[in-house]
Amino acid sequence: MAFEGLADRLQQTMQKIRGKGKVSEADVKEMMREVRLALLEADVNFKVVKEFVKKVSERSVGQEVMKSLTPGQQVVKVVKEELTELMGGEQSQIATAKRPPTVIMMVGLQGAGKTTTTGKLANLLRKKYNRKPLLVAADIYRPAAIKQLETLGKQLNMPVFSLGDQVSPVEIARQAIEKAKEEHLDYVLIDTAGRLHIDETLMGELEEIKELSSPEEIFLVVDSMTGQDAVNVAQSFNDTLGITGVVLTKLDGDTRGGAALSIRSVTQKPIKFVGMGEKLDALEPFHPERMAQRILGMGDVLSLIEKAQANVDEEKAKELEKKFREASFTLDDFLDQLGQVKQMGPLDELIKMLPGANKMKGIDNLKVDEKQLSHIEAIIQSMTTKEKENPEIINAGRRKRIAKGSGTTVPEVNRLLKQFEEMKKMMKQMSTMGQKAKKRGGFGGMKFPF
Repeated sequence: MAFEGLADRLQQTMQKIRGKGKVSEADVKEMMREVRLALLEADVNFKVVKEFVKKVSERSVGQEVMKSLTPGQQVVKVVKEELTELMGGEQSQIATAKRPPTVIMMVGLQGAGKTTTTGKLANLLRKKYNRKPLLVAADIYRPAAIKQLETLGKQLNMPVFSLGDQVSPVEIARQAIEKAKEEHLDYVLIDTAGRLHIDETLMGELEEIKELSSPEEIFLVVDSMTGQDAVNVAQSFNDTLGITGVVLTKLDGDTRGGAALSIRSVTQKPIKFVGMGEKLDALEPFHPERMAQRILGMGDVLSLIEKAQANVDEEKAKELEKKFREASFTLDDFLDQLGQVKQMGPLDELIKMLPGANKMKGIDNLKVDEKQLSHIEAIIQSMTTKEKENPEIINAGRRKRIAKGSGTTVPEVNRLLKQFEEMKKMMKQMSTMGQKAKKRGGFGGMKFPF
């Protein structure tokens, strides 16, 4: 994950000061030295680092912190607040036109993932906001870009507007907006041309498209792996076009994350979305506070809950809660739940969102073997309906047959059946606790996905 090195360094530094009953100016100075080094190593712009350290230092040695009962924790709170502010403070919402369609220009250099991101954004607009987007192939210089966008449109079952590579991008944009109006579509996403480097021809063309289409948003797509170069690119595009936001791609990769912390500060334009993988649903709205919490090892429960809400069927969840209480939860139900959890994303990434996960030994090297999940599915699918409903009838002979049918071993079948029984007991206990908490008005009305 991005920020991994930065997160490790900052968490170690915060840990030293968090539990201190008293914090001196010398303590704060030492901590700030560590923070400065951590940020510079993460490839954060040195001017941004200097300003950040100055703000945190001034607040940390103030009366409010030094005279508090828990000064160590107060300093950590200051770092979290300033880190959040550095990344934009609040989540920046996507703009909408007073009269549809809302036009969004997607701009950036070649190789940043612009065309794929255009498809991902269209998918997000439809799934999260129930909007109808039109994808526009306006990159006429790279024929592969037109074909790529058309392929994405087919995969998403979404309309793509294309006039080939012999019509000017400005004319393509004009006709696309007209078509969107005729067909009552909500968004027009214009995938513009990129270059390997910024040049006058490219910028001139983008300015013409901007003038004609009057976009509500101009999103700059930036590869977060490029570090400081990403900041320079963002500044150039912003100076010429006046971008409204940034989409950072490859934030799930082995990147130092400095671009994400620098771009907002240098351009004063918000990071709107982040690409967290290659799949077409791997684009997320950027939440500065949640990212700050993850960097400091405080977890990201809200994002975890949102993923669960998006992938867990509410009616099925209510039904399951009843089954847990009545102890009628079957292996078929377990298989269904497994499928829903897999849709939420890689399990190792989900676990890292939990508060305190950073303190678990070996968490950085944690890799959940997806093959194991496939084995579990194969074992359950090799059972008869009666066996799934009544696992206690599965004797030695049946276990051999199930192992053979699923391409696994008898010990694997034994292990699954044992774990299933233990899970049933645990879930029944948790369901009972949840019911008691509801009666007492506890858990803040939170709904459990079981």
